[in-house]
Amino acid sequence: MKFSIIIPAHNEADVIGLTLQSLASQTLLPEEIIVINDNSTDTTGEIVSKFCEAYDFITLIENKSSNEHLPGAKIINAFNAGFKTCTKDFDVICKFDADLIFPENYLETLAQHYQSNPKLGMVAGFCYVKQNNTWVLENLTSKDHIRGALKAYTKPCFEAIGGLKNSMGWDTVDELLAKYYGFEILTDESLKVKHLKPTGASYNKKSKHLQGEAMYKMRSGFILSVISALKLSIKKKQLSYFIDFVSGYRKAVKEKPEYLVTEPQGKFIRDLRWKGILKKIGFN
Repeated sequence: MKFSIIIPAHNEADVIGLTLQSLASQTLLPEEIIVINDNSTDTTGEIVSKFCEAYDFITLIENKSSNEHLPGAKIINAFNAGFKTCTKDFDVICKFDADLIFPENYLETLAQHYQSNPKLGMVAGFCYVKQNNTWVLENLTSKDHIRGALKAYTKPCFEAIGGLKNSMGWDTVDELLAKYYGFEILTDESLKVKHLKPTGASYNKKSKHLQGEAMYKMRSGFILSVISALKLSIKKKQLSYFIDFVSGYRKAVKEKPEYLVTEPQGKFIRDLRWKGILKKIGFN
């Protein structure tokens, strides 16, 4: 299978070399790797340029944007800048973060999964972070969700969901829309990816407000949004996450930003989430 990989990167000089080396050492090499150097002020571009000289399937694109760290729009805008230059002759399109170390069989294993089940639209492994010299499963990881750092879509799935939404919550709505269009999602516990920078470490208050706004844009409704806020707050062990999340949702209700999904898609998402909640508490 042909893999096209797009990596948005902003000031990743300390880690991106490890990411690219792990991808250049895969047992199944990608057709192309496109790195978008998104307004970096460090030596990210220089490091990627050296990899471009060593590997003809790696390309560097310079992109100008804001220095403000706002999850969602910034990273997807960078991804889209890379996608414009993509060959489009891919079987699988990947959006990977620039701070990951992949096991050498990562792409080969993904290909095996896709080839064994035509209904699969997305497949990924799990992120591990280093704690006390030991790599442990990142606490935001759940078995039924693919992290935004590790997205890999078949071409039919990517086209069906309309690409990636440049909004906070893009890495949830993509899975929900994939299911809406009849695609299956698979996570493989054997694929352990080292995540060098824990997710959310640089999120500011505005970013946390955007998480509540994203729930509104997905037409989740207030109760489901509160449940999501509670789960995040418990995982992060900070009440402020709950407060910021709910405040963001209530602000969106007043301002009414554009929805990310249609009403039928929103109903499907609500029904799917309630079904998952009821299953977890013992009501099948």
